[in-house]
Amino acid sequence: MRSCRYDLPHDAPARPCLDYHIGRCKAPCVGLQDEADYRRMIDEILRILEGDVEAVRSRVEADMRSAADALEFERAAHLRDVLGGLDALAREQRVQRLGGGTYDVVGLARDGGVAVGTVLRIRRGVLLGRDLLRFSEVEEEDEGSLLASLTGRYYLGRGREGAADLPHEVLLPGPFPDQELLAGVLTDRAGRRVGLRVPERGEGRRLIELAAANARHALEDGRAGLLSARDRADEALFDLQEKLDLKVVPRVMVCFDISHTQGSETVASAVVFQNGEPRKAEYRRMRIRGDWGNDDFRSMEEAVSRWLRRRTEEERPLPDLLLIDGGKGQLSAARSALEATGVTDVALAALAKKEEVVFLPGRREGVRLGRRDRALHLLQRIRDEAHRFAVTYNRKLRRKRTLHSALGEIPGVGPSRQQALLKRFGSLKGVREATPEELARVPGISRTLAARIVTYLGR
Repeated sequence: MRSCRYDLPHDAPARPCLDYHIGRCKAPCVGLQDEADYRRMIDEILRILEGDVEAVRSRVEADMRSAADALEFERAAHLRDVLGGLDALAREQRVQRLGGGTYDVVGLARDGGVAVGTVLRIRRGVLLGRDLLRFSEVEEEDEGSLLASLTGRYYLGRGREGAADLPHEVLLPGPFPDQELLAGVLTDRAGRRVGLRVPERGEGRRLIELAAANARHALEDGRAGLLSARDRADEALFDLQEKLDLKVVPRVMVCFDISHTQGSETVASAVVFQNGEPRKAEYRRMRIRGDWGNDDFRSMEEAVSRWLRRRTEEERPLPDLLLIDGGKGQLSAARSALEATGVTDVALAALAKKEEVVFLPGRREGVRLGRRDRALHLLQRIRDEAHRFAVTYNRKLRRKRTLHSALGEIPGVGPSRQQALLKRFGSLKGVREATPEELARVPGISRTLAARIVTYLGR
């Protein structure tokens, strides 16, 4: 299912995003999947989410047998794996039917001042999903007050989402204040009776225990930090798409930074992150060719232009988001580079260091993300990595210049011998600390010249 927000077919990209290349989407945005096939796929997803796995399973099994009869073994093997996934999903969803089988089951677990509430959504006897709500600083809250906060936040604090698909009955682990008032509000919203009750025994109580066990596991996982890195990265990427109103999930991002020493040794870095992780094989660094000193704006425009031009010439995928280390001036320079290279379907943003404000093209005011926001942490991480990569390259060039300027004053030490000394000892300090015997081992350096180097460097 596509994760982008293009208004198809009027608003479409020129190329498919990374989701297509890794098999997560069939790219209807560029016509690689027609509307009818996409509609059929969405209908099947909805049937699975509603708990009707068997109908989809029958269709997949028939396709698998047809593929095997046609000797399309790779496709048959893929469909066999799909069948296995559907069977596993059906096993996880299946729960004991209770009456009509359409319930929300509330569970609660707490440890000191931290608590986790869980709501199991059961529709027609099938577990469709689990929602978690976390609480902190609740040492003084009793069980009833905590349940009131949990149900209030879940059903009344989420707008239309909380009022959608209300159950016939909500099963609770215990009573709480204003329970009847909440039942009346939910009944009005659903247009039918929605009851809230505390089961004392039987299958209802068993489900309450199951929800409580889910809440305990979630509380333990949260404390131990067991959420997988990939899940955290996906959450941050979708959060970033939402906060910056991006067309696509920014699975591939590149960040640019400029570094110089008082206008000399001006360099740029471009670091690439994919699915929230660095792709160091894609990192690039470059010396700025323009002779304009410490003009960061012109340097940024040159760096972005050169990188995009080369990427296009090599027919390599362009990023979903191009991030700039800087403010509005750097953002404007990068936008000029995009326009000059004819790239129109790459999102652009700049992250300013001091206030950590995200600037976007066409907006006067920046976007302020919360200091604990995962999206901000991801942007900071890629920004800081681009800064580190640029500064490292700038320091390397500065050391090289310092070494060359000092060695260039020594008669008989030309550029090739300077390069040999730099390669062998790494820095001017290394050359200065070397003995005449160590210097003489460098190709092209005689004992006489080694002694001269030691003399000139003040040893």
